[in-house]
Amino acid sequence: MNIIQEFETIAAISTPIGTGGVGVIRISGDKSFDIAKKVLSNKNLTPGKICHGWVIDGDVKIDEVVILPFKNPNSYTGEDVIEIQCHGGINVVHNILDVVLKNGARIAERGEFTKRAFLNKKLDLSQAEAVDDLIHAKTSNFAIKSAKNLSGVLASKIKEIRNEIFETASRIVAGIDFPEDVAEPEYSYLIDKFEKSINEIDNILKCAKSSDILRQGLKVAIVGRPNVGKSSLFNALLNLDRAIVTDIAGTTRDVIKETLDLGVAITLIDTAGIREDENIDKVEEIGIEYSKQSAKEADLILFLYDAKTGLLPEDKEIYEIIKDKTNLIIANKIDLTENFKEEFTNTIKLSTYTKEGLENLKQEIQKVIYKFAPDDTEYITNKRQQHCLERCKQSLYRALTAAKAEELQDMIYIDLKSSLLALDEITGEVITDDILNNIFDHFCIGK
Repeated sequence: MNIIQEFETIAAISTPIGTGGVGVIRISGDKSFDIAKKVLSNKNLTPGKICHGWVIDGDVKIDEVVILPFKNPNSYTGEDVIEIQCHGGINVVHNILDVVLKNGARIAERGEFTKRAFLNKKLDLSQAEAVDDLIHAKTSNFAIKSAKNLSGVLASKIKEIRNEIFETASRIVAGIDFPEDVAEPEYSYLIDKFEKSINEIDNILKCAKSSDILRQGLKVAIVGRPNVGKSSLFNALLNLDRAIVTDIAGTTRDVIKETLDLGVAITLIDTAGIREDENIDKVEEIGIEYSKQSAKEADLILFLYDAKTGLLPEDKEIYEIIKDKTNLIIANKIDLTENFKEEFTNTIKLSTYTKEGLENLKQEIQKVIYKFAPDDTEYITNKRQQHCLERCKQSLYRALTAAKAEELQDMIYIDLKSSLLALDEITGEVITDDILNNIFDHFCIGK
């Protein structure tokens, strides 16, 4: 986006395309009110007051709408904004957008509304990224945590750390520039300050792995030999008939995936039964290879065997493949046996037919999930923010090492300045156009 484009008035559809109750077209820029008066039957637009009217194209009425006018700086983007709420429907919203574009607006780029909110200091960059996280959140848990960042939780902590470093850097500069009036800070003071800042950054970074998992989710593969009930378990966990279930060996011949919300987004994978048999056809053979690959890539494996037959040599061979991965061992068809012999400690007893043990299995899965991503994860960060924090910490470590060696404080100041620049990249105080464009290119059009 160049500087000329940034001053143009933009418009886009801000609701998902499709049949629905309401569609929203958003206009932002200096010409928003002028364009609205050209395309609306109601010309009396009072900022902050909802009004009603028709969108018109000459003498043709397009749709009856509700209009929300906002005057800068009291809007999402910090510019004049008009939001038109119309009836939902592919043709309706497109017809209104076409009329708006014909009367002086241009189509918005990806994330351009939020980018303008950032440029107009309505949001800092960490809050802008939280908007994207909130929109694309796969679970209610991650949506709530993303909303905390939108409210400024991460930004406030970064500002607090930055202020501490800045204050220390200022004292060093004062001691260097005005040695007759101001004494350089004691090295013990610098060491205490640097260690404190490093600890605070570590407290954020210790949530990094949890943040990545909450954002991306976990892969959970159901693995076992044919006819042990993998597809039945897959359907039971999803509470729908997604996979075909029969008593014919090799029914599942491909990898089937669905998403499940267990506080973390789970990609549940139903795999083809793993077996060695000269009579299997080419398609099933490919499916078995996919199963082995899915097991290799999974974060958690649900290893299933038949409680009625007990652990067979084929089961043991499969377990050897997955034993070094995080796994839960499940004895299925427990309803068909009276004298079940537990082959492993902590075996989960299950019947996908009667649903006995299903809730217990879900609880055990959640226990594993929360080892990966604790429920008390305080700070949500993305890879870019984590990289900036690591760079800040490295600069502080260099400053700490220099302070312990009592090196010249003007050299220590150079590392402190580097640490401040790294933090400023998180909030967007210092940012390049390439990084900025890369961030907002991941947004949807209309946000």
